[in-house]
Amino acid sequence: MRVLLVAPTTDPTDVGEAWVAAQWAERLGHRHEVTLLTYRKRSRPSAVDALPHVRVVEWVEPPLLGRAERLNSLMKPAYLPFHVRARRWIRDATARGEHFDVAHQPLPVAMRYPTPLCGQGVPYVLGPVGGSLVAPPALDAEDTAPWWTGLRRVDAWRMRHDRALRAGYAGAACVLGIAPYVAESLAPVPLRRFEVLSETALRELPPATPRSAPRPGEPLRLLFVGRLIRTKGARDAVAALAHLRDLPVVLDVVGDGFDRGPCERLALDLGVADRVRFHGTQPREQVDRFYAQADVFVFPSYREPGGNVAYEAMGHALPAVVVDRGGPGEAVTNACGIKVAAHTPAQLARDLAAAVRRLAEDPAARLGMGRAARERVATTGLWDHKIDRVSGLYEQLAREEAARVRP
Repeated sequence: MRVLLVAPTTDPTDVGEAWVAAQWAERLGHRHEVTLLTYRKRSRPSAVDALPHVRVVEWVEPPLLGRAERLNSLMKPAYLPFHVRARRWIRDATARGEHFDVAHQPLPVAMRYPTPLCGQGVPYVLGPVGGSLVAPPALDAEDTAPWWTGLRRVDAWRMRHDRALRAGYAGAACVLGIAPYVAESLAPVPLRRFEVLSETALRELPPATPRSAPRPGEPLRLLFVGRLIRTKGARDAVAALAHLRDLPVVLDVVGDGFDRGPCERLALDLGVADRVRFHGTQPREQVDRFYAQADVFVFPSYREPGGNVAYEAMGHALPAVVVDRGGPGEAVTNACGIKVAAHTPAQLARDLAAAVRRLAEDPAARLGMGRAARERVATTGLWDHKIDRVSGLYEQLAREEAARVRP
């Protein structure tokens, strides 16, 4: 099958969306005849050599646009010139007589970018898309992120009024959303078809870690992994320890960010600083060691569109305590973890503590949830499963398009 893949910043040596784009391209390239339209950051290697099974059409990011990394990841200023070039390339390829059975743009994940695939005469898939998840007001008031992160709030307005953005979603043969809430965000747009699919996955299951109940005198080890920004909920995990003074519980926090200072001050103020260990950003191998040594994964992010970090922990047979919103709420089932609501900081801390207490006092249930978590990743959270499902979708859409034009 001839597949046109649109995936900006494709780089298997990078992180984030660039890495995810490389997984799509590499794995689809082993199943189909793939042409990839992408662009390269000036400081990163080309995708041409990294993807020998894929026909790569690559442009270089315009000068100066990638200087501010965090702002660049939010706004993607290089996307506009990429969009123009990609539309022109597709139009010229069609004029040359090239034919694609289906097209797919899996990235960017955020729903704020028009697609160059709109109106090009090829049935196309958008997503998995996400973002636009609004934080509960009482929690949003405590946010310590820079002002420009608030620009996300215009996404909903644009989805109602930006004609180019709306046309891209309305014209898609199928829109994939990373969680059910995405359908609500896209309610203003008349979609042809919507399905739920996580935005990323694990390449393979990590080695199995033997799990057992802590021996007498050993604490229950909680683990948080993620950027330390207010919405990720590390501060709430620290606050939960104040409700668990009677239990031997420690919390390892792996990651760094704007909210580390407030988290450290809160631990001191609550008198739990001796039970919280801040490790900062760690290399991949060390993060895996933290997963292997932990007993429970605590990730109370209340504005988390994706669920990859939850899948990572679950792959290590860790039961997960997450907020029942966005990607983590979709990734974690009641069989493999505990989901809590998020309304106010005080309520969230209490409910997190109650979930941890339940797992601490019932080792058998905790270990059973860990086994179920690993099994869920094995059946739904690996890239092979994702590519199988998307390939089946491609074939169905191609058949429908052939039936439509045959008369």
